[in-house]
Amino acid sequence: MMNTILKHRSIRRFKSTPIPEEELREMLEAASRASTCGNMQLYSLVVTREKAMREKLLPCHFGQQMVVEAPCVVTICADVHRFSMWCRQRDAEPAYDNFAWFLTAATDALLSAQNLALAAEERGLGICYLGTTLYTAGDIVRVLNLPKGVLPITTLVMGYPDEKPELTDRLPLDAVVHFETYNDYTAAEIDELWAEREESELTKQLLAENNLPNLARIFTERRYVKSDNVAISQAYLALLKERGFMNQ
Repeated sequence: MMNTILKHRSIRRFKSTPIPEEELREMLEAASRASTCGNMQLYSLVVTREKAMREKLLPCHFGQQMVVEAPCVVTICADVHRFSMWCRQRDAEPAYDNFAWFLTAATDALLSAQNLALAAEERGLGICYLGTTLYTAGDIVRVLNLPKGVLPITTLVMGYPDEKPELTDRLPLDAVVHFETYNDYTAAEIDELWAEREESELTKQLLAENNLPNLARIFTERRYVKSDNVAISQAYLALLKERGFMNQ
């Protein structure tokens, strides 16, 4: 498993070969064994294999062709709906329609998603997380017919790889690990931690393509710009209220 983790790479090109039913079930079982708050399992996994349904999801993910090329798309959702129904059917009044429990359910969902990803990669499948899930969550709600109390958190595209990209770089371990307490960074340490990435050939290529002086400005002026960030945040907050997560 450690070897699988250290060799993770995002796959965006897939063969059309379907995933055997038994293997898919085993991977979903692994997802269901993830850590969860109070053993409540506040998540749902919507598995989309029919091509017609994947085509409906395609616009929700900005037309990324892997959504229709891969044989399996799994939308991982925060879900307080199922647990709340169970409570009411047992004459127990649930109080999970609030932001604290959205965060709890989102944590449950992401833990389940990572178990699913690891189980897939261990079997030689490729995966890619789709950040577009948060951008178009309202559209995904409608396509997948999600009830109130269920909200998309992330999406995993899964299948047999039709490419083998290079491993992406990571910051040094010292950048992300703190012992005992958080140790804030000096300006010199920030420079040192990002030095290798900033000096890479890929970064040089990106700077030339974007006509910008440094990598940070590619993030702030091209990839994740303020106007988009604000719009996405406002839309998702409105959806949280609409879907019943902001009542208390």
